[in-house]
Amino acid sequence: MNAIEHLTQCLKSARQEKNLSQRAISLKTGIQQNQISRIESGQADLRVSTLVELARSLDLEVMLIPRSLFPAVNSITQKKTGSDNSAIGSRPAYQLDIGDDDE
Repeated sequence: MNAIEHLTQCLKSARQEKNLSQRAISLKTGIQQNQISRIESGQADLRVSTLVELARSLDLEVMLIPRSLFPAVNSITQKKTGSDNSAIGSRPAYQLDIGDDDE
């Protein structure tokens, strides 16, 4: 899967996770529904401005990071799953220890 296919699949998955139709995203962004369909199916060339608009409508943010930092960023942002592959939910990248001496 190339980078563009990965981006379009992420957009489609985010839309589906929010239970939004292509029509709903179209109304929210002003991008025609048939264009969203073509983007999600890989039949349209995705412009950066369109990518940003679609991402933001799905509460996502497009960000460029140095390739060398990708593994660290990916490990922080990936969804955690349990042994039965059910989503555990978001976890913070750090957690403060709560001990008896905090009083």
